[in-house]
Amino acid sequence: MEIEIVTLSKQGGRSYNEDVHGHWHDGRYVACLVADGAGGHGGGDVAAATARSSVLGGFGAAPGIDAVSLRHLLEQANRDVVARQAEGGKLAAMRSTVVLAAIDLHDNRFAWAHSGDSRAYLFRAGALVARTVDHSLVQQMVAGGMLDEEGARAHPHRNMLLSALGAVDDLPEIAVSAPMPLVAGDVLLLCSDGVWEPLGDDCLLDTLQASRNPSQWVEHLDQAIKARAKPGHDNYTALAAWLHADDEATQLLPMPGEAPAS
Repeated sequence: MEIEIVTLSKQGGRSYNEDVHGHWHDGRYVACLVADGAGGHGGGDVAAATARSSVLGGFGAAPGIDAVSLRHLLEQANRDVVARQAEGGKLAAMRSTVVLAAIDLHDNRFAWAHSGDSRAYLFRAGALVARTVDHSLVQQMVAGGMLDEEGARAHPHRNMLLSALGAVDDLPEIAVSAPMPLVAGDVLLLCSDGVWEPLGDDCLLDTLQASRNPSQWVEHLDQAIKARAKPGHDNYTALAAWLHADDEATQLLPMPGEAPAS
């Protein structure tokens, strides 16, 4: 298969953008990443950029989709963020979520790993078939039956994370999937909470079904966020990856190793 990737990253109603995205490939393996920094005053964007550099650099040195390797990538990214915290000042309290999708285009399989509430989604045949589960207070409330998904998106504590990169005393909670199959026509979405929170899963699916290609879908997502988000709303970042049969591919990836900045 071939893969087509389109990205979107905007500051929303904030004064600057603490989200980043990036991807790496070597012809067989592809790594896609979104990270959402926190800490304010310039620290969050440093944390997110540090996570991106660490994860994509580590993946490029030893590409693969096994769970142990993906977990080690995020653990190393946590150590790298903590090391930058030691510089003090605006970096001392910085944190970052991260979500990674690792794809094997030869074996038609992928896996994802994440910490925090940046999400990965898998859509197949016009339906949502899988997504990551947030490390957040409201997600625990959903799991306990105290909230539904719509209530969680509007809850006043919806931004309270239970895990993120930058944990000093203990490792952050990291979730890693087993390898999953991919088929031509599958769509992967990686996004920060600035995307899924104002839209919800139903809107993500509706806009996908109304789109002929990833560029059009990203445009629809951008328009929907602007229409629904409240004043001062969060940064928002999305990376959409569409899988094509070899003869259907319409766009090549950048040169191997290139990781576009946000």
